[in-house]
Amino acid sequence: MRHNLVETLMGAVVLAAAGAFIAFAYTNTDMRAVNGYELTARFDRIDGLPIGADVRLSGIKVGTVVGQELDRDTYYAVVRFTVDNSVRLPEDTIAKITSEGLLGSNYLALDPGVSDVMLEPGDEIVDTQGAIDFLTLLSKFGSNSKD
Repeated sequence: MRHNLVETLMGAVVLAAAGAFIAFAYTNTDMRAVNGYELTARFDRIDGLPIGADVRLSGIKVGTVVGQELDRDTYYAVVRFTVDNSVRLPEDTIAKITSEGLLGSNYLALDPGVSDVMLEPGDEIVDTQGAIDFLTLLSKFGSNSKD
């Protein structure tokens, strides 16, 4: 009986330590959603851009992707995302889907423009660049090489 009590207590300690580690990791990384105003952008393809992906400006997380849907009239992907309230974006901002590296995850990168008119909550970024399909790019490169 005493042996089972010790094992149970050790299991509880291990679970508590794991829970504390997860809580520490969550609060000390940029994994949580950024609250702010919502914008939209339309892309021809958003391969690998999940809901919850980062929205970055100059490499710094300023928002989060909160939704995706297909525009059934144009067949474009409509991406909804939030941007921190302290970040004001010009109306000629460019939104691009890019990756952290060849095998890294995708995120939404914002390149602010020079306009004096700022985007308001609910506005749409019209200048966009969709995700690049690396496999198609590699196959084109391979088929154009000389033997």
